[in-house]
Amino acid sequence: MKPLGPIPAGFDSLDGELAIGGQSASSLVERAGGTPLFVYSSSMLKERVASLRRAMPARLRIHYAMKANPYAPLLELMGSLVDGLDIASGGELKMALAAGLDPAAISFAGPGKRDEELEAAIAGGITLNLESVGEARRAFAIGDRIGKTPRLAIRVNPDFELRGSGMKMGGGAKPFGVDAAKVPDLAREVITAGADWRGLHIFTGSQALDADAIIETQANVLTLAANLANEIGADLLHLNMGGGFGIPYFNGDQPLDITAIGTALEERFASLPEELENTEFAIELGRYLVGEAGVYLTRIVDRKESHGTTYLVTDGGLHHQLAASGNFGTVVRRNYPAAIATRFGEEPVEEANIVGCLCTPLDRLADQAMLPHAEVGELVAVFCAGAYGASASPSAFLGQGPARELLV
Repeated sequence: MKPLGPIPAGFDSLDGELAIGGQSASSLVERAGGTPLFVYSSSMLKERVASLRRAMPARLRIHYAMKANPYAPLLELMGSLVDGLDIASGGELKMALAAGLDPAAISFAGPGKRDEELEAAIAGGITLNLESVGEARRAFAIGDRIGKTPRLAIRVNPDFELRGSGMKMGGGAKPFGVDAAKVPDLAREVITAGADWRGLHIFTGSQALDADAIIETQANVLTLAANLANEIGADLLHLNMGGGFGIPYFNGDQPLDITAIGTALEERFASLPEELENTEFAIELGRYLVGEAGVYLTRIVDRKESHGTTYLVTDGGLHHQLAASGNFGTVVRRNYPAAIATRFGEEPVEEANIVGCLCTPLDRLADQAMLPHAEVGELVAVFCAGAYGASASPSAFLGQGPARELLV
């Protein structure tokens, strides 16, 4: 038996079924027209942003990293709740603008930006987080050609990383950002070129559950930013401090103590060095804001036994939930939180494997999980599905196509 991950708080039972936003899983499937289906709870999204604001210093702005989930209705809602949006492609830029988000509140990071992406961002008044000297010079040239002053910040590759992060985005050789030692020269070049100098973006890692590690990293970010501002010799208008806030996915994971992080950051803000006294600060979060608000619903289409092992075969799988299958950067596969949605709250009585419909042994949603007895036609719920689900999975694999999505 392998334990399932912890089901996030906020989900109830309605007539013996999982309820999301006050509606039963089966009614939501009927409303959407079938399974597989991602459902996102608007009330949980609103509460997550509100609780974060209560914990963080009032001075701190909250940005949503839309790569976590770009579903249009969710994106429009998040745009009304946060202070800014961080994107990583021209496609995301189009989606952000289509959702009615303010271009002045959008910043664009990511290596390998094409000239047409740079041009669209510059023309639209988007802040570009520069990843290299070459990208900066392409931005200068494009701005000159179209007669538009580019809004430019520099993404810094620091000499430290976020301890315990699931994906490290800083420290050592990285394709992301400009090495810290090279930042002052590039910043002065940006300013001399007449660009609209916006500041720095320092992102070190993601999916950390250790508050002390995040507190340490934020302190390092502020120190580095002050030192760089001093070397640059110009005001630092904005500092994106990155994110790194994780959510519990696996058995034994504990929720992040955001109160401790907010208290420590408030103390730091109370004694800022002169170089940062007038700086606008932001954190950039994706999965922390939306991950726990999403549920993936998939229907059991077959129940079978093989060599004494029970398999619940669903119409979903890794083509929608690559992360839950263990194929999105996980070294040792562990079970996400999952449940039989149509028997929510019932005691487990059998050990079963939940698998998808794809013709590959990689398509696993839960291994050796203790579950209530479930039959063909019943619904399985995979939780923590609000981030890196539909948009980060190979929906075209074997011609399966995308899942339905619904914001309730």
